[in-house]
Amino acid sequence: MAAHDNSDSKSITNEKLDAVHVENGVAEQHGICTPEEVQGRYPLLRDLNRDQMASLNKKVLQKLDWRLMPTITIMFLLNYLDRINVSNARLAGLQEDLNMSDIVWNAGISTFYVGYLVGQLPGNLWLAKANPSWFLPSMMLAWSAATISMPAMTSGVGFCICRFFIGLTEAPFFPGITLMTSSWYTKEENPMRMAIWHAGNTISNIISGFLAAAILENMDGIANLHSWQWFFLIEGAASILVALIAFFLLPNWPTNTKWLSEQESEMAQYRVVFSNGGHDEGVGGTWDGLKAAALDPFTWLFCGMHFSLINAQSFKDFFPSIMKTFGFSKLNTYLVQAPPYAIAYLTACLCAYSSGRFGESCYHIIVPIVASAVGCITLISTLNVPARYIGAILLVSGTYNGLNLQLSWETNLVPSPRSKKAALIAIANCVSQTSHWFSPYFFPTSQEPYYRLGGGLILFGCVCTVLLCFAIKWRAMKLNKVLDEQEGWTEHSGNEKGWRFMS
Repeated sequence: MAAHDNSDSKSITNEKLDAVHVENGVAEQHGICTPEEVQGRYPLLRDLNRDQMASLNKKVLQKLDWRLMPTITIMFLLNYLDRINVSNARLAGLQEDLNMSDIVWNAGISTFYVGYLVGQLPGNLWLAKANPSWFLPSMMLAWSAATISMPAMTSGVGFCICRFFIGLTEAPFFPGITLMTSSWYTKEENPMRMAIWHAGNTISNIISGFLAAAILENMDGIANLHSWQWFFLIEGAASILVALIAFFLLPNWPTNTKWLSEQESEMAQYRVVFSNGGHDEGVGGTWDGLKAAALDPFTWLFCGMHFSLINAQSFKDFFPSIMKTFGFSKLNTYLVQAPPYAIAYLTACLCAYSSGRFGESCYHIIVPIVASAVGCITLISTLNVPARYIGAILLVSGTYNGLNLQLSWETNLVPSPRSKKAALIAIANCVSQTSHWFSPYFFPTSQEPYYRLGGGLILFGCVCTVLLCFAIKWRAMKLNKVLDEQEGWTEHSGNEKGWRFMS
């Protein structure tokens, strides 16, 4: 009996140690962190009453929302516009003009993601120690220079080289703005803000259709250039302009942003520290952060989920080609791509608001992903155009919602230190992008009109996403149970509940 008790005690102790060490310091706060205790850490906030704190918080939040959010949303819009425009340029004759076979075309699409993978982890670890206000616009200038060079391509080799360099320079941007958002906003604000800038993804899909209709249908032959060449020239010039403006608008980190006063800077730090359960995000050593992320099971669970979601979104590079099978004219094919993405954005905002409001992520991801699976099954099983269009709306909306909430969930579950969070985001995004090495080969033109091979890949991604959601929720609940025991908290104990992992 004594041996049995000793075994149980040892098991509980190990579980507690697991919670402390795996989460790299978040769980080791041991106790309730009150707003007053965190406020007392900042000299310029100590003497402010509750109303003054609320007023200052509102002022800082408004500054962020008016400067950070529009800037990164437009930057992300142009970032994604490049990927979609390649597909639309294909419809306008890019592949034929460069005499590329389907194999060479798919190699060029895959080469982009080779560069993207190479630049992912070092770029995000560098950003964690650098100032975003110069780092992110500099990356944007680099990929814009490559984009504006694309009209000079004369062969499939040139296409592959250009796509590799664009992928390499775009690599730090997406995980970078994810890291920035989580370092400025609280866990309640995070899902909605990520949905807002992630709108750049959906808006780019909407704009791309209209741009394609305007440029690709009307500018062919002007100045002896093909319409797809004008497409990349205009896109590259717009990106360069936005990058130059971003140098002056983007913040750095809460501790060193020039357009915040000293008191506002302390409030920005207070907001995130209190949201993290009193744990200062800090920076941490680059290799320490990488090691901590690599040892955290959450990192690999989110790697799997992000990989699965990218597989579920593998249709994106081929969406114009899929819509072409609906039998619309070329002009209408460009235009009908917009509504599914507009609906996806609206549903994403609603889901993100609900997720932040109720502090729940798992089922907010699962329900849209199940809807995506239904949409995919519809697309690969019927040629009825209205049914297929509804299927396309479900497919786009569900996968877009899932990816957006996955990003906020991973940064809420691993809020600090910044170097660890940067490594987790980069590793997960890095692993997920490997799907682009093979997914283009699931959508050959020989699969028209159903694209059932690609549909199988999408359904595989949906099923894996659901399973991994449950696995992450289970682990978060397990660690929360350990924290409950450490604090002596139960539903009826009357004790105040401290920071918990969002499930």
